[in-house]
Amino acid sequence: MPELKQFLLPDVGEGLTEADILSWAVAPGDTVVVNQTLVEVETAKAAVELPSPFAGVVAAVHAQAGDTVAVGRPIITIDVDPSGAAPTIPAVTATPGVAAAPAVSSAESPVGAFGPPDGSANAPDGGSPTNGRQAVLVGYGPRPGATTRRVRRPVAEAHPIPTAQAAFAVEPAPPADAPLVPTPPEPTAAPASDGNGSATGNGSGSNNGVASKSLATDGARVLAKPPVRKLAKQLGVDLATVTPTGPNGSVSREDVQSALEGARSISDGGALAADALIRGTATGGERETRLPVRGVRKHTAAAMVASAFTAPHVTEFVTVDVTETMTLRDRVAARRDFSGVKVSPLLFVARALLWAVRRNPIVNSTWNEAAGEIIVKNYVNLGIAAATGRGLVVPNIKDADRLNLLGLATALAELTATARAGRATPADLAGGTITITNVGVFGIDSGTPILNPGEVAILAVGAVNRRPWVVSRDGIETIEPRWVSQLGLSFDHRVVDGEQGSTFLADIAALLQDPALAML
Repeated sequence: MPELKQFLLPDVGEGLTEADILSWAVAPGDTVVVNQTLVEVETAKAAVELPSPFAGVVAAVHAQAGDTVAVGRPIITIDVDPSGAAPTIPAVTATPGVAAAPAVSSAESPVGAFGPPDGSANAPDGGSPTNGRQAVLVGYGPRPGATTRRVRRPVAEAHPIPTAQAAFAVEPAPPADAPLVPTPPEPTAAPASDGNGSATGNGSGSNNGVASKSLATDGARVLAKPPVRKLAKQLGVDLATVTPTGPNGSVSREDVQSALEGARSISDGGALAADALIRGTATGGERETRLPVRGVRKHTAAAMVASAFTAPHVTEFVTVDVTETMTLRDRVAARRDFSGVKVSPLLFVARALLWAVRRNPIVNSTWNEAAGEIIVKNYVNLGIAAATGRGLVVPNIKDADRLNLLGLATALAELTATARAGRATPADLAGGTITITNVGVFGIDSGTPILNPGEVAILAVGAVNRRPWVVSRDGIETIEPRWVSQLGLSFDHRVVDGEQGSTFLADIAALLQDPALAML
């Protein structure tokens, strides 16, 4: 028989607890091999492609693009023995939150998981089995975690559930406000719940005029995953009025969006606001746009708040004549061994910073609050802040202090290209010791950068522009057009005092003004 295996969302970072599904590379029915990319997820640090640990046929996927999934939850089920016979659907027993559906005639009094139809909570004898079945109230019986999935009631014949999915598919946990007990499919034969675990009604099919919102027009419970139900609730969309087009007759996010767009002609204002909530874009002249905070942006926001209000920041500035460095850049770029490699001013700023770190090692350290000590790093993992479509990330060049100029140029090019493409791995983003943020590429002169958490210094590099500059030669001062840039250094004043920070920044400026100092 088929052998179904679930792939649980792994921790692809350092202790991360959740990830957002960006896109699926496979669909139910596809054949996959080991290490084939299944899905791309975005964590708080990076976008990562997850390979398949199994070979076989995709039986079901348990999360849609845009869903946030906790680490350790199933995201896909793969049949590793697709040639086997179909599995037998196990018998459904009375379980809290699940109503059994035995075939009964209209003359019989149905006794289900909610007790007898006369409205009493238990059987007439105070809980003894009736007609061979035990009346079970909400909150009693087996623990909800005792089953591998929340068993779903059989739906209408028009939407049969494939055997493999019905027996083994695992749904994400329902939201806190989701009802624990599915609504019975026959409102004329099953009493409605009063919300306290007891049944109401007289068994004749009357619900005392209270209509269930979870019933579709054909009497079957609307099929929709918890995230879709939550979205519909936020947007005020009644799932019973939505035409399902998803797998097995379920309502998908697209169905909810389509229903919302169809209502625009009736209520433009409310529909436009809800559309902004889904898409995060402003249309139709609306006055507000709401963007979900998740993934890299969510992590960056938390990290910056923690850094800004934990480490006492001090920022210093210096304006530098970098004409000699720009001349050296042109000479280096013309060399044969640098052909095909981008030689930018950032390369020489990075080289100057590494040279200055060697003279001022305290700036390449971290503050250990728990141990009450300062840890000075004898290596430099140079972080380069990069703006991406998902937010700001800071990958770092491992052991940058051991690279020559060509090796540093190659590493910079590869790192920035990978980060901007959204392919930086958690390993690329972890372990940085000091950071450079190049705001000059945006035409900005300088800024007051916030420390990358765990580091004690960050250097902001401004734009390199031609400016009038006072040049002194042999005691004679003249005003000439020179290449000038401004540097801004922020440091943690718990670790780096004013003298140390000033000396470090002055060393960087001196080397950029006269690169020949590196020979000393």
